[in-house]
Order: sequence, then C-alpha cells, then structure tokens
Amino acid sequence: MFYRENGQFKTTYRADQQIFPITQDRIAIGLILAVAFLVVPMLASDYLFRAILIPFLIFSLAAIGVNILVGYCGQISLGSGAFMAVGAYGAYNFYVRIPGMPLIPSLILGGLCATFFGILFGLPSLRVKGLYLAVATLAAQFFADWMFLRIKWFTNDSPSGSVSVSNLQVFGLEIETPLSKYFLCLGILVVIGLLAKNLVRGAIGREWMAIRDMDVAAAVIGIRPMYAKLSAFAVSSFIIGVAGSLWGFVYLGAWEPAAFSVDQSFRLLFMVIIGGMGSIMGSFFGAAFIVILPIVLNQALPLLGTLFGLEISTAGISHAELIIFGALIVWFLIVEPHGLAKLWSIGKQKLRLWPFPH
Repeated sequence: MFYRENGQFKTTYRADQQIFPITQDRIAIGLILAVAFLVVPMLASDYLFRAILIPFLIFSLAAIGVNILVGYCGQISLGSGAFMAVGAYGAYNFYVRIPGMPLIPSLILGGLCATFFGILFGLPSLRVKGLYLAVATLAAQFFADWMFLRIKWFTNDSPSGSVSVSNLQVFGLEIETPLSKYFLCLGILVVIGLLAKNLVRGAIGREWMAIRDMDVAAAVIGIRPMYAKLSAFAVSSFIIGVAGSLWGFVYLGAWEPAAFSVDQSFRLLFMVIIGGMGSIMGSFFGAAFIVILPIVLNQALPLLGTLFGLEISTAGISHAELIIFGALIVWFLIVEPHGLAKLWSIGKQKLRLWPFPH
C-alpha cells in the first residue's frame, strides 16, 4: 500500500533511467542522507564516531570496490588488503614528499597507484579464473607485505615500516576531530557510491555482468573480455585504494604493513558475501554487519555469562566472537546465499503487494 508505483508515469527516457525510478526510493534516500549529514552529527558521541561510524563508512567504500570486481564481474579476489595498502602508502608518499600537497588529491593519487597495481595483478584473469585467480590475487597480498616491509623508500626510510600523518586539512579546514573525519569519509562515500551505482547501470556494468555470467558467450556477442576484466580490476582497485588511504590517514593516523594484512582481504570478501554480491546496497549491509557484530558480541557475551553464573575471560570472549562470526557466515551461505540485499529486495516486493496475499 505504501510502496506502490500506481500513478508514477514515465514520460521521458531520462525519467525512466533514473538511479531511483520509484518516488518512495528517492524519498527514502533523501531522508537517509539528511539523517547522515544533519541528525547523526548532533546526536553521536566521539566514541560512536571512532568505533562504529567512521570504520563503517570506510569499509562500505572498500566493499563497493570489492563488489564491483567479485559481485559484478565475477573475478574472485583475495588481494583487497594489498590494494588498500598500496592506496594508503601511495597517498602517504605524495602527501609527505610533495610540499603543500592537498589531502584530497593525495587520496586520489593513492587510488590511482592502487589502480595500476590492480591492473598488474589482474592480468592473470585473462588466462585463469576461479580458484586459480584467487591464488594469483593472493600473491599480490604477499608481495605488498614484502614490498612495504623491505623497501624502505615507500615508508620514508622508517626502520619498522610504520608511518604517520598529521595536520590534515581540506579546503583550509582542519580534519582533526572525529566529527570532521566523519564528514570527510561520508562525503567521499556518497560521491563514489553514486558514481559506482551509475557505472554498474551503464554499458560497462552490463559488460561486467555478461563476463560474470558466461565469458565465452560474452565474447561471442562482441564483448572484449580483456577490456571488461581489466577495467573491473582498475575501477575496483581505485575505490579500494581510496578506502585504504582513508583507513590510514583518517582512522589509524599511524600504521604499518600489518594493518593491511590478509585478514583485511578476507574481511572485505565476507562483507560482500554477507551483504550480497552484485549489489551496491549489499555493500553497506555487509559493512554494517561486520563492524557492529563484534561490538555487540563483546558487550552481550559478558552479560550472558553473568546471567548464567559463568565467568568468561577476555580470551574466551575473543574466541566466542570468532566462533559465532564464522557460524553466522556459514548460516548466511546456506539460508540466503544472495545476502542481506536479497532479503531487502524480497521485503520491497512484498510491500508492493501488501496487504493482498498474492
């Protein structure tokens, strides 16, 4: 009753091809953006910004990049942590080596460094796919770990490989408080999210999905597999590289190569699996799930232990988090392999028919 398209007529091709063709969707997105930009800054505490909101925004951005490669193009990648590391260290070197280098261009250049790195390790996708491609991209992870740990030039001759940034500014405004960092991450996420949504709806997005569904048939109808696969690696690596730059510059402030380990790659892949492959909205759902679940479990498990008269140690809580987290991933793969985005889509379809039983 509240989510129907009755009376919403499209009289132009432009209206028919909108990102959100249904009026209710446009209103909902407008309300979400209004809450994010106006309400959340007034109500959220510094802890909420640091522990939940800023990591959620950065992980959402990285998950969008992974989803473009894995979900839309069907190229399995385990090197996302390496692309984040290349973006972070690339932006760091531009920022500290070029006097007066602004922050935003540094982030973009870091993303471009990750783009070239992603294309380089995306070349095996022209010959191999599936598990073999996953192993090839995993090699990028180990190569990046070795490169940033052993080649001191990338870390500005730091003996331990640890680097740090300070005095961040955007258009003369200091990015030091949690609120300013939140606005920076939110603005970049909104811009790149809209660009990604437009991209997957266009010709290049249809080429990616054709390659994902059946690359041989796609080649027969005139799609160039080399162009489609490498462009997916390029776009995905750029977005992940920008996310890695934000993770280092905004969230961590000081980091070392271990901050972008293979665990980060698996975490991003889990976000896409849980949120929903081939869905921009699913990237947000997956990021929220991964960020919020450990915090909820960390708070809930001691309460449950107290309720049942059990004393759970800190190590026990940590192990229980991993067990529950892994069990939930398996449950999602069995019950709803298309992720939370599919459940959201089913809910929207039911709202179109409600209250009628059919």
